[in-house]
Amino acid sequence: MPARLPSWAWVTGLTVGAIAAVTVLAVQADQGPHPTATSAKPSSTASAGAQPTPTASAPARVPDGSGTGRRIVYSLGEKRVWLVDASEATRRTFTVWPGTVSPDPGTYTVSSRNAATTGSDGVQIEHIVYFAAKSGVSVAFSNAVDGASPPPAASGTQTGGVRMRKADGSALWAFGTVGTTVTVVK
Repeated sequence: MPARLPSWAWVTGLTVGAIAAVTVLAVQADQGPHPTATSAKPSSTASAGAQPTPTASAPARVPDGSGTGRRIVYSLGEKRVWLVDASEATRRTFTVWPGTVSPDPGTYTVSSRNAATTGSDGVQIEHIVYFAAKSGVSVAFSNAVDGASPPPAASGTQTGGVRMRKADGSALWAFGTVGTTVTVVK
């Protein structure tokens, strides 16, 4: 009668096999094609107070005149951000909710980051990426910890937060390290 393997040996063998299979699949996925932006233009019919909504159409094209190389592009008019890599491929694009103070069009640099704090509107925020200041107000990308969209600013309150959905905030946090170029366009 052959010797029987203990149950821990079976579990260990199956676990090692599963880890190896997942590793092979991850490497294959990483080497496959990655999505890139198309040349589709977004609609600009949204009212100024409208909240951004996901679109089923192709991603918006990076605005002309937004520079070259690895950068974050923020369009004031489209209320949209693009994360553009060094090969000019759009890694992610998404809509945002701007604060009451917007930076002037131009080129900025991520100056500092803060993992979490309370926004000037009293909302708990995370993934704060500072890149500009205007009229004494710091302008930064962030997302609400609870994932909610920001409420309208109280009358006279100056806020420089450019808010986004939680998943988009995580992506921008990973991409927007200190020194990253931020191009703001109209």
